[in-house]
Amino acid sequence: MLQFKRLHHVAIICRDYEKSKDFYTEILGFKIENEIYREERESYKLDLSLNGEYLIELFSFPDPPQRSTNPETTGLRHIAFEVESVDECVQELKDKGVPVEPVRIDEYTGKKFAFLFDPDRLPIEIYER
Repeated sequence: MLQFKRLHHVAIICRDYEKSKDFYTEILGFKIENEIYREERESYKLDLSLNGEYLIELFSFPDPPQRSTNPETTGLRHIAFEVESVDECVQELKDKGVPVEPVRIDEYTGKKFAFLFDPDRLPIEIYER
């Protein structure tokens, strides 16, 4: 039997590296753990952590193809982050100029959640603890 321990990281390819780097670090609050430029691939790789936990690898590649971001298309639907208060998080994001969809209530848990998008339209969910 496989003995998975936990999710190790999520890899994201971005179109505008500096814009995405700023979004994940300055807007969402991720910490840069490591950043390298891979000259042979013309690609950056940025390792990001949240509260001391390594979570995201952000990549840049020259001219990556566009991908549909509709959450109901085949493939990764969204990434989700737990927050103490969805309402407070939504207000903070809006104060930083980030559009956020209206807050909804999960019909099964009664918890609040809302969606926003990264610079490449990757859906991100914030979900109340």
